[in-house]
Amino acid sequence: MDTKEHIPVLFHEVLILLQPHRHGRYIDGTVGAGGHTAGILEESAPTGRVLAFDKDPQAITYAQEQLADFGQRVTFVNASYTKMGQFAPHMGFDQPDGILLDLGLSSRQLNDPNRGFSFMKEGPLDMRFDPTHGETAADLVNTLPEAELAHIFWQYGEEQQSRKIARLVAQHRPFSTTTELANCIAAGVKTQKHIHPATQVFQALRIAVNHELEAVEQGLLAAVALMASGGRLAVISFHSLEDRFVKQTFRRLSEDHTPPPGHPHTEGDGPPTVYLLTRKAIQASSAEIAQNPRSRSARLRVVEKL
Repeated sequence: MDTKEHIPVLFHEVLILLQPHRHGRYIDGTVGAGGHTAGILEESAPTGRVLAFDKDPQAITYAQEQLADFGQRVTFVNASYTKMGQFAPHMGFDQPDGILLDLGLSSRQLNDPNRGFSFMKEGPLDMRFDPTHGETAADLVNTLPEAELAHIFWQYGEEQQSRKIARLVAQHRPFSTTTELANCIAAGVKTQKHIHPATQVFQALRIAVNHELEAVEQGLLAAVALMASGGRLAVISFHSLEDRFVKQTFRRLSEDHTPPPGHPHTEGDGPPTVYLLTRKAIQASSAEIAQNPRSRSARLRVVEKL
């Protein structure tokens, strides 16, 4: 496993809480470079298996190379983790023992200027997880009304100057590269933060392009429905908006909504379906952050299906 390019965050914490074991069946919904999957396969040797999803075809190709030594113990699916409920039962992974969703970008995606996720290097303003279809970030910034752009920057990036930035974008478009957009924002917006003024805008565009929050909602519910009783779902988030959504969903699924006698049953009522194994999100240690600065923003939450 090549760890120079990608260091899986909260690696040991994930393995401790997922508890991989021999004969176990696991799903990695976002295989990326394969780091977490390799750990699960090693801990569940010699008979544990993993079904590995990724929407990014380049990630699938790279992970296949990295995990080749595990042979038929790992099966790959080039699709979104939201579709695990459709694929898993037909591939021998109905009622898996554990599911992992690492919702962050892989280092390979972030460092490849041709993918357009970062403004640190010039590249096409793309940002699609699956670069073969769908609207790009350039499509959004060059065609959406100013008010809609402002809404995206605020809702998905929690950008306090969303209206001002949307106005700048509308005035200076079209944009075709990452640096064009980033430089426009930096020239027109002052910030007291020690981050680039375009950081939250790029986050917002990436989330909008890939419909990430909708995918998280679908994926969490699909994972809980698919897992065996006693199975564990681990989710790693990298920004507050996503982590808050995971936290609220897990809390809702862990509460008893059974109506009292005589009370009419309504949609969403019923007993809890999961138990919270992490009351508070687990964060990276100072040692891990020193080794891998990207882990600073990682938050891990885990539930067990009842």
